[in-house]
Amino acid sequence: MPKKIKQIPEEFRTYEEAAEFWDTHDSTDFMDILEEVDIKVDLQKRHYLIELDKSTAEVLQESARRKGISPGHLASELLQEQLIEAE
Repeated sequence: MPKKIKQIPEEFRTYEEAAEFWDTHDSTDFMDILEEVDIKVDLQKRHYLIELDKSTAEVLQESARRKGISPGHLASELLQEQLIEAE
């Protein structure tokens, strides 16, 4: 088991690094340095599953990676453009 440290790193390089830290640490150990914040969350956003063949999914993922966006975001953009053109 990784050694537990008693301070939160100033910054994490990746989401995976942050996840690994919090997987091995308990946030209640840091109550004296954590501060409460107010956040607003829009829970009305919905996600839909669609079936794609493997080659289409691979092309979508690679194209999204090159553009620096998520595959879901790219798929939504492309579908929206095609639906507008089809009208």
